Amino acid sequence: PGFPRTLGQAKALDGICELDLVISLNIPFETLKDRLSARWVHPASGRVYNMDFNPPHVQGVDDLTGEPLVQREDDRPEAVAARLRKYKDAAKPVIELYKSRGILHSFSGTETNKIWPYVYALLSSRIPPILPEEEH
Repeated sequence: PGFPRTLGQAKALDGICELDLVISLNIPFETLKDRLSARWVHPASGRVYNMDFNPPHVQGVDDLTGEPLVQREDDRPEAVAARLRKYKDAAKPVIELYKSRGILHSFSGTETNKIWPYVYALLSSRIPPILPEEEH
């Protein structure tokens, strides 16, 4: 999840700057739950592994030390599901706020490489390219 996550944060952000573009990524609940639940850590070093995208060489053990990996309590599937429900409830008024201002752009999907080209096209249409200064 990004920022702002709550209506209070959105209102505080209003006091700092005026937004003209907000991006919302709509990813299916099950996809998020599976990805977050696939995270395991080596407690001593803080190294993070993802069983789908960055697995250890040997399942369940740290690549460098061979010590066991653990799953944090808040990364267990049932905890992740509760976190996602709480996030969705808190974020709904934020989404509605930006939608009512006409600055919300939503993208749906499950894979970064399929969503990114559309996000990039939107950003490219709004942000002028930085051109190198001409040499004098």
